[in-house]
Amino acid sequence: MIILEKDAKTSPSHGCKPGERNVEQLLESCFILLDKSPGPSSHQVSAWARDMMGLEKLGHGGTLDPFASGLLPLLSGKAMRLTGKILTHDKSYLALLRFGREVEREELEENMAMLTGKVYNVPPEISAVRVQVRTRKISKFEILDFDGSSVLTHIECEAGTYVRTMARDIGLLLDTPVELKELRRPTSGEFKLSQAITMQQLADAYWLYKEKGDETAIMRVLHPIEDMLSDLPKIVVKDGAAAALSHGAPLLRPGVVSIDDDLKVGTEVLIVTIKGEAVAIAKMSQTSKVIPEMTQGEVAKPNCVLMKEDTYPRSWKK
Repeated sequence: MIILEKDAKTSPSHGCKPGERNVEQLLESCFILLDKSPGPSSHQVSAWARDMMGLEKLGHGGTLDPFASGLLPLLSGKAMRLTGKILTHDKSYLALLRFGREVEREELEENMAMLTGKVYNVPPEISAVRVQVRTRKISKFEILDFDGSSVLTHIECEAGTYVRTMARDIGLLLDTPVELKELRRPTSGEFKLSQAITMQQLADAYWLYKEKGDETAIMRVLHPIEDMLSDLPKIVVKDGAAAALSHGAPLLRPGVVSIDDDLKVGTEVLIVTIKGEAVAIAKMSQTSKVIPEMTQGEVAKPNCVLMKEDTYPRSWKK
C-alpha cells in the first residue's frame, strides 16, 4: 500500500468502525447468509424476512429453485446495490440424479467429463431468464456416491449455470431419462453453508432482539457490507472526501490517505474511510503509481455509492 498521508486523522464524532455498528446501523446496509429450505421460492423467502424485520428494502442474491435448498445471501438496504456482484460469484452444488436405467460407473464418468469445461447451458423453460443458447464454465463435475440407478454429484460452476440443464444433457448422452431429485447449494463465492442460518433461526434471533432486548443472536447473523467486498483493492480516504463521495462526487487527490499499489486505469476499487467503512465502489481514473506525484485532479470515479449521505459532515458550501 502507498501511504500518502501518515498523520491523517478521523473524527470520533462521526461514523464508526464496521465491527462497532449497532443493529439499526447494520440493517441499513448488511447481508444475511440464509440456508433456504425446499418449498418456497427465493423471492418468497426474502419477502418473509423483509416483512418480519420491518425493513423497507431486502432482496436476495442468486436465485434458487423452489425445490432446491442451500446458501442464499439476503441483502438489506444499500447492500442491495451489490446484488450484481453476488450474482457473478462462482457457485457449487450437490445434485442427486436418478437414471431411467442401470448405468455403469465408467460410462457415467466418461459422459460427465464431456460436460466439464466450457459447455452450452441453455436455461430450461421454467427458468426466470430468457431461454437462449449460452455457454458456462463447469470447473468440477464429480461423483460422490453411486449405486447404478442414481448418483450424488458435486458441481463447481460459473454463476448462472442451470443444474437442471446439466441433468437433461447427461441424460441425452446416456440415452436415458435423468431426473434431478435433490439440489443443494453449499457455497456462493467465498461464502459457505457453515456460515448460514435457517429462517427459523433468523426469526428467533430477531424476536430475542425486538421482544427481549437481547442483541447477541441477531448481531451474529447481520454481516457488515465490508465483509462482502474484501476481495477488492482499496483506497483509504479522509472524512471530508467520504462526505463528498457519499453525494456522488469523484475522489480527488487531496482526499487520498493511502492506496493499493499497481492499480491501472479502469480497475475497480473499494473506497473506505480511515475507520474502514465502505464509502463507494469506484473505477480508477489514474494509475496508482502516478498519484503520489499529483497535487490535485481526479483519482477515481464512483459507480456505486454505499455510504449514507452526511455520515460525515460536509466540508464544502452548499
